[in-house]
Amino acid sequence: MSIGTNWAGNLAYRAAAIGRPRTREELHDVLSSSGPLRPLGSRHSFNAIADTAGTLIDLSAMPREIEQVAPDAVRVPAGVRYGDLGAELQRRGLALANLASLPHISVAGAVSTGTHGSGDAIGSLATAVRALTLAGPDGERTLRRGDADFDGAVVSLGALGVIVELELDVEPAYDVAQTVHEGPAWDAVLAEFDRVTALGTSVSIFSRWTGRDRADQLWIKNLVGGVAADEALLTCLGTTPAVEQRHPILGVSAEACTPQLGEPGPWHERLPHFQLGFTPSAGEELQSEYLVPRRDAVRAIEAVRALADRIAPLLLVNEIRTVAADDLWLSSSYGEGAVGIHFTWHRDQPAVEALLPVIEAALPDTARPHWGKLSVLDPAEIRRRTPRWGDFAALADRMDPAGRFRNAYLERLGLGR
Repeated sequence: MSIGTNWAGNLAYRAAAIGRPRTREELHDVLSSSGPLRPLGSRHSFNAIADTAGTLIDLSAMPREIEQVAPDAVRVPAGVRYGDLGAELQRRGLALANLASLPHISVAGAVSTGTHGSGDAIGSLATAVRALTLAGPDGERTLRRGDADFDGAVVSLGALGVIVELELDVEPAYDVAQTVHEGPAWDAVLAEFDRVTALGTSVSIFSRWTGRDRADQLWIKNLVGGVAADEALLTCLGTTPAVEQRHPILGVSAEACTPQLGEPGPWHERLPHFQLGFTPSAGEELQSEYLVPRRDAVRAIEAVRALADRIAPLLLVNEIRTVAADDLWLSSSYGEGAVGIHFTWHRDQPAVEALLPVIEAALPDTARPHWGKLSVLDPAEIRRRTPRWGDFAALADRMDPAGRFRNAYLERLGLGR
């Protein structure tokens, strides 16, 4: 049986088998088999975090029932995609606080890797989790917000078992309007960085780093009826409003992107950058991301700016976003708000991996790589930059004492040693 590749095609899974259970009973049959196990989400990881020499477990065929368990909470299956979940919640008059740029990713996969959207006051997607059920060879266990192990089990890298279902915080549905402003001046952006990222509910700065003076685009997503963007600041930044739809990568058709030009629409059709029915971003690409504490954001962006001439030839686009602080042990915004510096690369992995050490050395020593994207940072350094790594390793030893869910990626990070 061919297991296939990840979404980008830069990784061929080496697993001996793949299980696609359709029921909880079939899932437990797969989990009772011998050998290593790994949960597989929507395959939107660019490294070997989901790979194994044993059995991959794909939950996409499991039942998709979404149940409202409280006025402000829903229970969802782990394998559901955010785009499908968003449409169903909207139908019920409900919403999530935020979404990532791609609606194509699965809930469990995004949560497990600390994936995020953007917003000064909004946490990563994992912060919406109020309970999760994990399955392993010894059965199932449910952890709820406030339980002793909960904060360590949400962003868990697939190391604690297979997430079967989650309960998520929801709120009444709302509308969002999205505008794009072209050519913000970097000097002005960095001088007023806190004000710039507060221009909307969700703000993204895009650049191809073909020059050091101006970024390409500033995307602002705002709640309809909320605080309007600061027009005086936009003037100070030297931007001009886009008069037609834009793709984050200039020169690429914007057909796949969510509606812009200030046209109000449901939250789930505006917060992502891309529509569910289209291939997101550039299609064939690689991705890296480094998250730095907000206090180091300007210094980190300046470090990238200084490398513009080396970065630009390999880069499709760079995106800068913000994430609010949380208490989740492996979250990149654990304890303090973070700023993500995200690189979408041409699919030239040897060249990208040759450049990454240069970028990693230039960034502040507080920068942490996204768990599901390309990085060459030394594992000991990753552990040093992750304050609760030791607690998480102890939790993994307790919840998976036989190491069934470990793989080469986790072992390289030092889990199980």
